Amino acid sequence: MELGLERKVAMITGGSRGLGRRISEALGREGCSLSICARDEGQLATAVEELSAQGYKVRGTPADVTNEVDAHRFYDETVAGIGDPDILVNNVGGRRGSVLFEETSMEQFREGLEVNLFSAVQLSALVLPHMKAQGWGRIISISSIYGREHGGSIDYMTGKAGLIAFSKHLALQMAPHGVLVNCVAPGSIDFPGSTWERFQNTQPPEVVAEFIDRNLPMGRFGWPQPIAETVAFLASDCADLITGACINVDGGQSKSLF
Repeated sequence: MELGLERKVAMITGGSRGLGRRISEALGREGCSLSICARDEGQLATAVEELSAQGYKVRGTPADVTNEVDAHRFYDETVAGIGDPDILVNNVGGRRGSVLFEETSMEQFREGLEVNLFSAVQLSALVLPHMKAQGWGRIISISSIYGREHGGSIDYMTGKAGLIAFSKHLALQMAPHGVLVNCVAPGSIDFPGSTWERFQNTQPPEVVAEFIDRNLPMGRFGWPQPIAETVAFLASDCADLITGACINVDGGQSKSLF
């Protein structure tokens, strides 16, 4: 399928590894110029080098997007280096507290909202003026099936649910301006350094097997490429009637009808 993304500028948070890295590759393959950020400067430099070797135009900013100064710097360096962003992928996320509310401090809860929700809100505010002015833009946020139904730590679930609600609200406001806003909700995705890799490496085999049998209809953990391809599709004009949506990519793992 021809996605028509040549010469579009894409910002991807957490683009050096895991889902963000595969999303960067998928958008690069379609002709986007890439601006990625990551907290780990070494991983970021390696990712930029490897993506460049694949023939993609890419630049990197060491940044923690939960920090307002870093988020602004990521945006400013993107504009100065490769141009105003046409596509924003809010990929960063993660748990900070516990499944149990009583074991989650208020600091951890706030940190969970910062990484899973507020970073996306802040970057969306930065990219919207240009997208509205040109009458075209894409904001795609990586949520989770645990933002749609019960699961994960309490701060993570709350933040991801908020991200879906924010995206729906913003999508309706931006629809008249040609700016589409959507979420992708992965299930349990395994990649090097992921939560699910640690789970498999630290839990007894019978515990892992029981989790897979109870939760994963395909009999295995998910993998990043289907999420990346879904993001690339949503970024394109092939998806120009899709906005305000949250698309599960989970191998049937989620249990909600909605």
